[in-house]
Amino acid sequence: MTEPESLRLPVNDGLELRVLRWTPAVVDAERATVPFVLVHGLASNAHLWDGVADSLSARGHVVAAVDQRGHGRSDKPDDGYDFVTVVQDLALVLEGLGGPPPVVAGQSWGGNVVLELAARRPELVRGIACVDGGWIDLTRFPSWEDCERAMAPPRTTGMAATEIGAMLRERHPDWPESGIRGALECFEVRENGTISPWLTFERHLLILRALWEQRVTEIYPNVEVPVLLLPCDDGSTWSESKRKEVALAETYLNRSRTHWFEAEHDVHAQHPTKVADVLTSAIDDGFFV
Repeated sequence: MTEPESLRLPVNDGLELRVLRWTPAVVDAERATVPFVLVHGLASNAHLWDGVADSLSARGHVVAAVDQRGHGRSDKPDDGYDFVTVVQDLALVLEGLGGPPPVVAGQSWGGNVVLELAARRPELVRGIACVDGGWIDLTRFPSWEDCERAMAPPRTTGMAATEIGAMLRERHPDWPESGIRGALECFEVRENGTISPWLTFERHLLILRALWEQRVTEIYPNVEVPVLLLPCDDGSTWSESKRKEVALAETYLNRSRTHWFEAEHDVHAQHPTKVADVLTSAIDDGFFV
């Protein structure tokens, strides 16, 4: 596993976001013209992308992954978790990185973020990939209170770091070590050996509220760049409704392609090489022109 360079890039209001960057050991001139920027999901962090980034870099691509505000090692203000602001954050990160427009991949909530980025700032991206997200529509909950009751995160502050590590390995026995390490990076380990999520409960709810208020069907027609949809079927009761949401996205998007995985929601942590395969195939066959 290649260790990435760690950067801090300025965004609005004097804040900085931590960005990890992988540079290929051997630069391929053609591959280097197609960088990737990877965006994590809600309550996640940039290191969940380590396996994917390492695989993409080994194929000659420059890769960056960002900790969004409130997450990981980025700054953690009490506000600015609406889509307008987080999209502005991401746009400033892309401008700060420089280089040719990248393919920007977002997972879960991050998929919804990159979808809105593509609609608002299409000149910044070559195309986007939505990894088990981007079509998330929480209007199935008739009220915010219903959404909050159903989707509020568990309270994990105070759990032992050893306990959370054992729990992750038990729940995800087929994850590579890069995925487990990435998941552990969602938490601060305190001096007494207990953990606390980098994203606080209150800020988590702010993002969840923004998701509930977002209307993806109104965004789809405004996205002109190619969109690669990478949904996951984990065999749960959610899979049927997800297929309907993805089909709706395919109907409204101007240019899309879909590749289904039989995998968990965090497929980028579970099967990083397979995700990298699909992303690079879309480069090689000209989908992301």
